Amino acid sequence: MSHTFLMEIGLEEIPAHVVTPSAAQLVEKTEKFLKEQRMDFDEVQTYSTPRRLTVKVTGLADKQPDIQEEAKGPAKKIAYDKDGNWSKAAQGFARGQGVSVDDIFFKELKGTEYVYVKKFIEGKAAADVMQGMRDVAMDLKFPTMMRWGTNDFQYVRPIRWIVAMLDDQVIPFKILNIESGNVSQGHRFLGKPVELKSADDYVEALRAEKVIVDAAERKSMIRGQINDLAQKNNWKIVIDEDLLEEVNNLVEYPTVFAGSFDEKYLSVPDQVLITSMKDHQRFFYVTDQNGKLLPNFVSVRNGNTEYLENVVQGNEKVLTARLEDAKFFYEEDQKQSIADYVERLKKVMFHDKIGTIYEKMARVRLLAAQIGKFVGLNDQELADLDRAAQIYKFDLVTGMVGEFAELQGVMGEIYARLQGENDNVAAAIREEYMPTSAEGELPATKVGAVLSIADKIDSIQAFFAAGMIPSGSNDPYALRRQALGIVRIALARNWKLSVPMMLKFVENAMNERPDLYKNIMPGDEQKDMQQFIIDRLAQIMNGDKQLRHDVLDTVVANPENAFVDIEEAAKILGKHLEDDDFKETIEALTRVGRMAKKAPNFEDDAVLKAELFENESEKKLAEAVKKVATAFEQADLEEKFNQLASLKEPITDYFDSTMIMAKDEDVKQNRLLQLKQIADLTKDFGELDNLNVK
Repeated sequence: MSHTFLMEIGLEEIPAHVVTPSAAQLVEKTEKFLKEQRMDFDEVQTYSTPRRLTVKVTGLADKQPDIQEEAKGPAKKIAYDKDGNWSKAAQGFARGQGVSVDDIFFKELKGTEYVYVKKFIEGKAAADVMQGMRDVAMDLKFPTMMRWGTNDFQYVRPIRWIVAMLDDQVIPFKILNIESGNVSQGHRFLGKPVELKSADDYVEALRAEKVIVDAAERKSMIRGQINDLAQKNNWKIVIDEDLLEEVNNLVEYPTVFAGSFDEKYLSVPDQVLITSMKDHQRFFYVTDQNGKLLPNFVSVRNGNTEYLENVVQGNEKVLTARLEDAKFFYEEDQKQSIADYVERLKKVMFHDKIGTIYEKMARVRLLAAQIGKFVGLNDQELADLDRAAQIYKFDLVTGMVGEFAELQGVMGEIYARLQGENDNVAAAIREEYMPTSAEGELPATKVGAVLSIADKIDSIQAFFAAGMIPSGSNDPYALRRQALGIVRIALARNWKLSVPMMLKFVENAMNERPDLYKNIMPGDEQKDMQQFIIDRLAQIMNGDKQLRHDVLDTVVANPENAFVDIEEAAKILGKHLEDDDFKETIEALTRVGRMAKKAPNFEDDAVLKAELFENESEKKLAEAVKKVATAFEQADLEEKFNQLASLKEPITDYFDSTMIMAKDEDVKQNRLLQLKQIADLTKDFGELDNLNVK
């Protein structure tokens, strides 16, 4: 016989962004609990609203399976006392296992006999096992926690009721002063308490009290009502999925409605209006069939259609106040020039340990010029880049960004165009912030891409030099996201940027303007910074499910290589893994690498001396390496791998015929130099020792 179990945790309203992940967490912990308790089940479902987190288990077994097992006790030699009777140790063991000493038998384990008993554990009934769901409920973790009353217990919001039922039976437990029962709560304004007859009645019983507990159903209702409204009015209503998710978790019974605002506000840029509606009021914006913004908005009420006109008027009033502010700031901001705003940045701190925003822009300008030249920007693009770097943070001190922080960069682009800056400069001001998330949109222009990289490199270097290095999950300045952005842009643009190269650009900038680096002089932290950025590259590459971990470890082990080359090296090694001679090739090259590590630090111009060769294999290897090295100069990574593979046989012959650590010091050093020259060629592929070819 199978059962249905239901647990509902009733709460004060939960923040919208917490609802969905908390419901998923409840499912995960419930499944883990059931498996640990050896309870079979068919499915664990979840329901959620702003006021409840619910889990429903269907097909739950009637009881745990019985267990017959052997329990091991003390060694035989201490199981008897000196008179040959059962010792206290043996008696205590038997008593602890719920059996008598008559049930004891002996078994040998690794040459020693031990006391054993056969133990029967009867499985608990489902009603008894499911009382443990109290611990599951209390074990939920939330991004923000609170206490209430005089309790030490912390939770996302105060618990107001608990439903726990196995079919029609209440499963009793207590959290603080809240006892579980079979009474849930309907909609705060439209419903009433509801007594559940059975766990299977949950969804429909709550629906009758104006609560749609199925989040997917609520979302479908919202989407359908929006589409009906759009069709009725010949509108296009842009359904932002993140906003839909948020709105869905703000309501228990959704009713979509439309409102309007004065057309005079359409003189304000669309981005400002959309931000006011979407980010501040959780409204969906409306366009005509050609995509032109209309003076309308769509929102969702937590309730039915009664007195809906009052709700519409209230929302229109709140939005109008917002738009009036936006219009005022938009008009006021245009009364000052970009130069005026830039001048004000001299007194605005980027961070008190680093300096002003104006100083940051000056550093970024120096970095951007070097990066721009390296990646091949033309003269006009370099000029646009230089202009953008001089002004790109100016909108931070505008009234609009002060009121709508989400519009930084966006307003910079708008105001720059209004004041005559060209397309490249204006776009770069906005694109400098990109990507704004781990998988966010990348800059569309080359000028914007370079400026974005320069700004992010400066931020990472500055915070590392100031000792504010991310640790664990603590990353208050989003340096991980910025490092990820650098790597993503470089890969997308196929720019051969590497961390050491960018650190060199920082060093050059510091040498040119040491006054800009007085608080953030590059130092010992650069090695950590290098690894920090390379870890972001590894994070991106780790998303490739086809990439073996040993290949990833191999290619990221040499951070001197450009990001694009590291990524390409991984693809090439992965491609050749199944080659018939791959194992032998890697073994030969890694043997060279291990021996080369014993070599001293040779001068860059050190020359192999043929007169010190003592056998034919040394000569043949030298000729093969010279040929490969010459081909390397123009070869892509695929060809480089093939060239390295061609060294397999001469390397093997060389080790068969040659004692590297010869007694003659000159001969030994010559041989180590020869191996080091080969090892240096393999660095394009990282650290080959990390490859698993066994």
